[in-house]
Amino acid sequence: MVDATSIVTALGAGSGIDMAALATNLASVQFQAKTERLAAQSELLERQISSAASIKSTLSLLATAFGERVRSGDLSPSPGVANASVASASSPVGTSGKGSYTLEVLALATTQTLAAPPLAGAESPAGAGTLTFRFGTASASGFTEDTAQAALDVEIPSGATLSDVANAINAKGAAVTAYVAQTATGAQLVLKGAEGAKNGFIVEATESAGEEGLAALAWNPAAAGDPARLLSAAGDASFKLDGLAMTSASNATGQVAPGLSLTLTGTNEGAPTQVAFANPTANISSAMQDFVSALNELTGQLRTATDPLSGDLARDPGARALERALSQLGSEVIMPSAAEGAPRTLADLGLSIQRDGSFALDTARLEATLSRDPAGAASMFTSGLYGIYATLDRMSRNAAKTGDPGSLAGSIARYQTQSSQVSEDTTELTERQEALRASLTARFAKADTRISASQSTLSFLKSQIEAWNASSD
Repeated sequence: MVDATSIVTALGAGSGIDMAALATNLASVQFQAKTERLAAQSELLERQISSAASIKSTLSLLATAFGERVRSGDLSPSPGVANASVASASSPVGTSGKGSYTLEVLALATTQTLAAPPLAGAESPAGAGTLTFRFGTASASGFTEDTAQAALDVEIPSGATLSDVANAINAKGAAVTAYVAQTATGAQLVLKGAEGAKNGFIVEATESAGEEGLAALAWNPAAAGDPARLLSAAGDASFKLDGLAMTSASNATGQVAPGLSLTLTGTNEGAPTQVAFANPTANISSAMQDFVSALNELTGQLRTATDPLSGDLARDPGARALERALSQLGSEVIMPSAAEGAPRTLADLGLSIQRDGSFALDTARLEATLSRDPAGAASMFTSGLYGIYATLDRMSRNAAKTGDPGSLAGSIARYQTQSSQVSEDTTELTERQEALRASLTARFAKADTRISASQSTLSFLKSQIEAWNASSD
């Protein structure tokens, strides 16, 4: 007896297979291994980027924070003025000073202030032409030109008002500024120069025919200029440092002693005040404790990241380079110009490295150094070319060199490039998988159509077989 069910099953009729799901599953299986491998690569690269960036950031923060303490914090040998109303003191970048000075300010630097005759209002016509400013030493009775300073020409356009004149002067961005003051007698143009005796000025006017008026703004004491218009004359600052007479064209004196600049704000003639540099020695011990703790945080990150078995940066050249630099930190000479016998290394300040790469503070050695040479120890805490901050800053900059394949930044750039390539490969793989799925779906759809078309044939065969079986009985 022929079994109709087995024939139908063999031909696939009535299988109920979801051809679309079958195509999707087959396409997924085809690319599963590659997809999983790319996903694992992407995850590892992201961890490597994150780990390297975190270590680089920790090093940068350490260098920045230490620099702030050295420049303006408790480690700064910054100068201060006992009488703060007289002056403020600072150290120019890259310099340092020590000791103390006396300061007596006799006169502040002043600017020339000149007023023009009054007009009815700020919008009153002022004339047209050219105003020429010449600079030098000016007083109510005379003027001596400083030929080293070029004259300033200001073009005043036709129809200009007093406000337009002020705007034209200010637009030059030069050593003279102007504004219009509304006084009891009317609107007056006020002219102000820069600080310093040689920054006085006179005003000459060349008028346009038919639009006279600028001549009223001109002023020259040597040519019967109205002395009442000179509200204040330009002058130099005058002061004594340790009894030595000094002058400055500006109240910002620039460097007047090693590591010392002043900004004069008041006078104290006959009552000298003290200018002294702070001594950071008392804060060095606590600073070294903080320094060791910060270094251990950094080395802890590095140790985890470079673990041979589980570290994401186990073979990373940038991380290894930083490890080597840190391992040499205690013995590196960071004060090459120090005098014989003076502290030259961080080991002299008590920094020691343990077997596991962590840091510790040898307080006995630190105290011995501070007792033997406190000034030498303090000199290591500077913002200059050498010292602890310069060493940290150099390490941070080296780690941040993107173009150096042996730096952390170079490693990050490399990982980012690789991550971009993995993303592109993943996209391409997804497109190929989708193309295979679409192809299989189309092929299975045709097969399903053929199977459906055979259903009538199968039904006929089934009825014939049943008839044969009935006749045989």
